[in-house]
Amino acid sequence: MGIQDIIEGKKQWRAHMARVKALPPDYQIVYQEMQRYFFKVGPVDLPDGPLLSGIVDFFEEGAANGKGVLQLIGNDVAAFCDDLIKDSRTYADIYQQSISGKPGTADK
Repeated sequence: MGIQDIIEGKKQWRAHMARVKALPPDYQIVYQEMQRYFFKVGPVDLPDGPLLSGIVDFFEEGAANGKGVLQLIGNDVAAFCDDLIKDSRTYADIYQQSISGKPGTADK
């Protein structure tokens, strides 16, 4: 990864966060909690994947239609997040494989 890639990545992240800051306050709070949850749970493709920008698109559409954020996702934010990444490989999955001793994993 070269310096240009890093600079471009930062530009994209700043543009993404500007979109988040343009959302209504309740949407911003829920987005930040979802983002924190995803960073903890860790879908492997989170940095390169369309998940976070897709959530912002979904929230922008909901806000434009005058809906509250909990009307869109329900009261259980973690369950909504889990449903979004149910088919994604997470860092937790990788960790579980490494400690289970399955073939193809490194023994430490």
